[in-house]
Amino acid sequence: MIEVVDRGNGGNGDRPRRPRFSEKRGLSPFFPFELSQSSPVKFELRTYYDEASKWSGGFVKYAKSSEPISIVLTDSQNEILDPEAPWQHTRTWSEIVNGKVTGSYELITQGSQIVSMSYTKQSSGKVYSSGINTSIDSSLESGCKWE
Repeated sequence: MIEVVDRGNGGNGDRPRRPRFSEKRGLSPFFPFELSQSSPVKFELRTYYDEASKWSGGFVKYAKSSEPISIVLTDSQNEILDPEAPWQHTRTWSEIVNGKVTGSYELITQGSQIVSMSYTKQSSGKVYSSGINTSIDSSLESGCKWE
């Protein structure tokens, strides 16, 4: 049985607080993604969250681009797939280019594991699935070093 959990503080009554990626000063971990190991399409996703205002956003930066693309969190849902397993968290961000929504990114995690990442292009509806690349060298200061 799948139970959809409220989007509030992650708990109501005796429910445990929803799991989150560790956040330091509002910066969530960032992730290097690619369509496939042989694909030239590679990008990093960085998200930010401000507890006081409940604002969440971030950017996507493609390996072959010098400019980041702004993203804004537009949906966040939690599901309990199994009472003995971590909650599944689905987040959707809208991609904003020149003030217009041009696509959306959907990240599904369960606990600290990434289940899936996809991008949907607004104009065509085409969906692109990506996988995380854990072999990429990266840091908070410089981002991903795509080589």
